[in-house]
Amino acid sequence: MQGSALIVFLALFVLVTVLGFIAAHWRKADLNQLHEWGLGGRRFGTWITWFLLGGDVYTAYTFVAVPALIFGAGAIGFFAVPYTIIIFPLVFVVLPRLWYVAHRHNYVTGADFVRGRYGSPLLGLIVAITGILATMPYIALQLVGIEVVIAALGFPTTGFVGDLPLIIAFVVLAAYTYTSGLRAPALIAVVKDLLIYITVITAVIVIPIELGGYAKIFAAVPAAKVLLATPPAGSFGSYSAFASLALGSALALFIYPHVLTGTLAADKPKTLVRNMAFLPAYTFALGLIALLGFMAIASGVDKLPEYAAYFKHYSNNFAVPALFLHSFPGWFVGVAFAGIAIGALVPAAIMSIAAANLWTRSVYREYLRPDCSDADEARQAKLVSLVVKFGALVFVLALPTTYAINLQLLGGIWIIQTLPALLFGLYTRWFHRYALAAGWLVGMTLGTWLEVGLGFKGAVYPLHLFGFTIPCFIALLTLVVNIAVSVVLTWVFAALRIGTGEDQTVPADYHRATV
Repeated sequence: MQGSALIVFLALFVLVTVLGFIAAHWRKADLNQLHEWGLGGRRFGTWITWFLLGGDVYTAYTFVAVPALIFGAGAIGFFAVPYTIIIFPLVFVVLPRLWYVAHRHNYVTGADFVRGRYGSPLLGLIVAITGILATMPYIALQLVGIEVVIAALGFPTTGFVGDLPLIIAFVVLAAYTYTSGLRAPALIAVVKDLLIYITVITAVIVIPIELGGYAKIFAAVPAAKVLLATPPAGSFGSYSAFASLALGSALALFIYPHVLTGTLAADKPKTLVRNMAFLPAYTFALGLIALLGFMAIASGVDKLPEYAAYFKHYSNNFAVPALFLHSFPGWFVGVAFAGIAIGALVPAAIMSIAAANLWTRSVYREYLRPDCSDADEARQAKLVSLVVKFGALVFVLALPTTYAINLQLLGGIWIIQTLPALLFGLYTRWFHRYALAAGWLVGMTLGTWLEVGLGFKGAVYPLHLFGFTIPCFIALLTLVVNIAVSVVLTWVFAALRIGTGEDQTVPADYHRATV
């Protein structure tokens, strides 16, 4: 048991727990209104939005998994850095526009917008269910991040005693999320980001000094891991895999329900525009976090006998915890591990709220209780947020970690299939609602089939085209097919004069959002 690390870890955990409950009284409002509980009343300014979106995008699993991927696979893992560069210009253009329309029509989710734009409850339901399915394994992966650091603190890796800290953490999370809604993760995100920045900046200074400098670190990394492998003849090899992973991940990330929830919680479009200028600071931090993978290789922590059992149980995901245990005194390890654990609680809370909003608006209110009051709607969302967190907890405790990772691979493939309805709908009403639904179905089916065909051993499919082999991220490949089907069937349905549905929005809703 890491005594001093555990004391610091618990102290910081208690601090964020108190903040979580205090958040119910921060900018006090009627939390029996869904937009107040689930979107913070749409009143978060520039700095709170910055911390909230940062907590949304840069999760505990990012802190653990990105260095772990680089530790195991090398340079291909750096695709996470350019994809967070690509996303901010995209979000700069798109999401202020969505905020403007959602604010005018009291839309709480992306599915709300799709339902109103195309006059199609079915299409709204499709987007909502896809969002919930893609979010559930994402929450489970946050639990995996907490599970790893709890084990590193010295708790057993199996049995009830090993599970108990994780259960306690999520009971506390469920309690303050139920009480405070989105205000809780927004407030806690400030503490989380400060801890992460302190940890990362210290790590990239202290660890290289201990290892003799960056030159020695890179010299210790096998040459095959430092650079992408040169493609063989007739193939784009790792180059197209890297590029498609970066682009596809960027397109998928900004339409995840938790990212849209953080976006719609902003107080005005200008807040989002400013954030797109500030948020690349997180990309810089991510680049530094990625380097921890190479530092773990150079330090040889996987060869130390005291960590052998942990690497066997958690594989490369234990690289970062082992590196910190090996390099820092116990009290600082407690700070770092608290940053990782809190970095799991923040996105997990936002994700559960986002999933609850989707269920409540697109299923409960649309199909089960159309006449429900605003208070009933908020109550349903609170209950569903508990169910979602409990489901993720059971999933992680009852099933092997690989199940959560496999489903997360599918989650990225699934969520990108909702992009045409959401993104194109912000700029044109040309697409037919049935064509978008058909494109979604084809993309979902093809993506799932390709991923299962790979045996969940990755998300890059070797596409054979014109005599070339083009390794491509399945999500990006199926998105192209989805769009092609949507375009062709839109022409067909237009020729058949099949009704397009009534658009609840008007051209004035798409006024330049940054004005």
